[in-house]
Amino acid sequence: MNTKYILVILGEPYSTFSEIIGKYFKRKKKLKKKIILVGSKSLLKKQLHDLNYLFELNEIKSIKKAKQNIVNIIDVKFNYKKIYSKVSIKSNNYIRKCFDISLKILKNNNNCILINGPITKKTFLKKRYLGITEYLAKKTNSNREIMLIYNENLSVSPITTHIPIKNVTKKISKTKIIKNTSMINEFYKKHFNKKIKIAILGLNPHCETNNKFSEEDKIIIPSINYLNDSGINVDGPFPADSFFMKKNIKKYDVVIGMYHDQVLTPIKTLFNFNAINITIGLPFIRISPDHGPNSTMLGKNISDPSSFFYAMNLINKKIK
Repeated sequence: MNTKYILVILGEPYSTFSEIIGKYFKRKKKLKKKIILVGSKSLLKKQLHDLNYLFELNEIKSIKKAKQNIVNIIDVKFNYKKIYSKVSIKSNNYIRKCFDISLKILKNNNNCILINGPITKKTFLKKRYLGITEYLAKKTNSNREIMLIYNENLSVSPITTHIPIKNVTKKISKTKIIKNTSMINEFYKKHFNKKIKIAILGLNPHCETNNKFSEEDKIIIPSINYLNDSGINVDGPFPADSFFMKKNIKKYDVVIGMYHDQVLTPIKTLFNFNAINITIGLPFIRISPDHGPNSTMLGKNISDPSSFFYAMNLINKKIK
């Protein structure tokens, strides 16, 4: 894959993402990839003007018309009265159209990466999907989606994603651990040209239980043995409560946990905004910077753009 275009869905219209974009393009004058925003040109221009970020938006109908070192935009109409307002279901059709347009482009072009701006899952997904990761998997008929929270020093991936804790034990299996670990290993080889060392965490405290059935003994350890026999460099299972000490994490590139907060809590503590969500297993690479709609800072020009900067630098410098 030779990435030529970066599609950026503007996402929730009443969020701080316009500010994040303004801060990025004000600082970055030369762009290695062609950037194409997908969203309301009119609203974005007014928000950028209010925040004092002034740069040209080149409206295009086709990505073939995109220009280098300029911010291109595919305009998606959105009816609004105020440039800032509360998040509501009124933006749902607009956000859905932004995704539909972007997915059509991605289907017909294999040299694009997708970045989506913040989406309020509660109003947009309405509990029909666990998250945007699962929404995109459904829209692309994929059933292999994997969440990788990436930092160049250490990344993490949960075997189960946005599900209640009480359901975790039902959703982990040897098949899923082997599949996810193999795909992550292949992703690093293909896009970063890197052989990685992987740690896998246990599910139970201290990797042990008094129950007759032990997930470590019956599921996790056999998976690790199979992966090592397949030539993938994997260690574990490790107790999650003590694994993320400096002396441990410096030995590994990726840590795979059994559930969402088991690995996302420590990675966000370690790297703050320098940890981004990469979705593996879709027909394209999707990256989601760690920026929510952040309605409390809307229009105040005080948001931290670090995660978007990190995502863009990763695409421009690392991903092949």
